[in-house]
Amino acid sequence: MKRVINFMGIRNIAFACTVILTVLSLGSLAIKGLNFGLDFTGGTLIELSYESPVELEEVRERLAEQGYPEAVVQSFGATTDVLVRMPSDDPQLGVRIAEALDSEDAGNAATVKRVEFVGPAVGEELRDQGGLGMLLALGGILVYVAFRFQWKFGFGAVISLFHDVIIALGVFSFFQLTFDLTVLAAVLAIIGYSLNDTIVIFDRIRENFRMLRKADLIENINISTTQTLLRTLATSISTLLAILALMVFGGENLWGFSLALFVGVLAGTYSSVYIASPILIWLKLTREDLIPPVTEEVDERP
Repeated sequence: MKRVINFMGIRNIAFACTVILTVLSLGSLAIKGLNFGLDFTGGTLIELSYESPVELEEVRERLAEQGYPEAVVQSFGATTDVLVRMPSDDPQLGVRIAEALDSEDAGNAATVKRVEFVGPAVGEELRDQGGLGMLLALGGILVYVAFRFQWKFGFGAVISLFHDVIIALGVFSFFQLTFDLTVLAAVLAIIGYSLNDTIVIFDRIRENFRMLRKADLIENINISTTQTLLRTLATSISTLLAILALMVFGGENLWGFSLALFVGVLAGTYSSVYIASPILIWLKLTREDLIPPVTEEVDERP
């Protein structure tokens, strides 16, 4: 057998680091909270149409110079269409924005196509539904893993996923980065990605319980994690490279989404090894836990 890495030898140190990071994240969420974007807080949406293509960065700079640094600028369909979102309920804001942009570039006039106001009640509903969706996803995962493996596996998987979400939210809370619907989508994607890594290790642990008759649980986990290490690293590194490309070339609108995924992939790879697996040790998983109960057949013949 090839050399086995003693991953569980430092599980107590890893647990201490996990507790510290989790407490810091929860503390930041409790004290600072999340910096919710316009998707959740409400605001005014302005659709502008230019006579010729315009760079989004130029539009952002012009709005900042005119006293609107909080404006969120996005492309909307064609290269001549721009969507501006701002935390304001002023019905005349669209006209003032168009005038501010026209004053900077008279050769490429901006025309207001529509102005819509998103109330805070709608944003609050989106926030609540997003949180409910996250909880339902975690609950469904618990049921699925418990059904496919055993309840101890399901508990370990959900705790590791909860850790990943808390760490990602903690980063956005600590640095007060904008949390919008794209970031919420990234958080939900983190749950699916991290579960995949955890399931691979769990499946190998269950398989090795049948093959390694004399190995105890800690040895089984070390062997299983070592056997799946190359696969885990290949998946994580390739995913991180794709996310880095998205962070560099995806623009400002996708930067928060990319950052949440980047943090989530790192946390998910870590938690699959040092949270999900140690929980099996603390719950004292045994080979008998994976043996289905034998049902006695009752002879009902008279």
